[in-house]
Amino acid sequence: MSCRQRTQLNRSRILRMALSGSTDSQDPENKEETFLLKSMKIALVVTLYWFVSITMVFLNKYLLDSPALKLDAPLFVTFFQCVVTVVLCWCMNILAMLCPGSVDFPSIKFDPKVSRSVLPLSIVFIGMITFNNLCLKYVGVAFYNVGRSLTTVFNVLMSYLILKQTTSFQALLCCGIIIGGFWLGVDQEDAHGNLSWIGIAFGILASLCVSLNAIFTKRVLPAVDGSIWRLTYYNNINACVLFIPFIIILGELRTIYNFDKLGNLDFWGIMILGGVFGFAIGYVTGLQIKFTSPLTHNVSGTAKACAQTVLAVSYYNEKKTFLWWTSNVMVLGGSSAYTWVKAQAMKSNHEIKQSKSESGV
Repeated sequence: MSCRQRTQLNRSRILRMALSGSTDSQDPENKEETFLLKSMKIALVVTLYWFVSITMVFLNKYLLDSPALKLDAPLFVTFFQCVVTVVLCWCMNILAMLCPGSVDFPSIKFDPKVSRSVLPLSIVFIGMITFNNLCLKYVGVAFYNVGRSLTTVFNVLMSYLILKQTTSFQALLCCGIIIGGFWLGVDQEDAHGNLSWIGIAFGILASLCVSLNAIFTKRVLPAVDGSIWRLTYYNNINACVLFIPFIIILGELRTIYNFDKLGNLDFWGIMILGGVFGFAIGYVTGLQIKFTSPLTHNVSGTAKACAQTVLAVSYYNEKKTFLWWTSNVMVLGGSSAYTWVKAQAMKSNHEIKQSKSESGV
């Protein structure tokens, strides 16, 4: 047996051990304990992701459109959440310096040159978080996932227009199912008398910005040494500055000044909590990908969206028709199928490259 074959066998054995959670020991109790521990960690991470994501949506809905709160200042709410994110980045940076072995967070220091490099992405980022919140303000939580479900479609379109990447027929078919589900959902919301066309418009713009954000992120990451947390820091600092003139121009400063709960500690507590969950979603998303895989993360996100819709319908005591639920199933099913198709394509490309490498082509 050649040295190369022995190396490949060793790598295969190590990979099997990692996937099964086993060790060199043949003790079955040790194997069971390791697998159980790994399963519990994955379950905990997925549960944490679901909790943070769903809670963040309901919190933002309360802040943006609660009859009890009556705060018509969506840009200010979004601006404040960006401020909280920047403050939390500073806090995590300090904790990482004080406890280097316990807290893993990159060193952050404001650099105007890096800030300018990130600025094009920050403009898209502002559009993404603003249109997301505006969509949530004008549509119900139950319809929120359908209202901004065209992200996958825009991913395909923008990848072709900007990156010149083509897409398989199967992926395009999945996009067709998503678009069909979107239009059926719009039709059913209209039939219920709950349709907000401005909310739909904001949802479409949010989907476009989410797609552009993913593309621009790849381009800008080298400016922050490939660190998502540094990118988060600069994005939110830029956003804080850029939001101020819009808040003034649109009259939200006067709205905040006349707001009757401005001195209410409960209100500021909820505002801060919304910012904390906005910061936490980035962390738990990365955590879920780390403990599972990008494919599993997308499947988990789709299942979370389904659970979120059911919770919203139950919480707000809404009654929905069979066709309304069909639109949700089409959107979620099309998104899941697209994820699977792309994963299969990536796997196939990887196998082809590996085969060419082994054959010396």
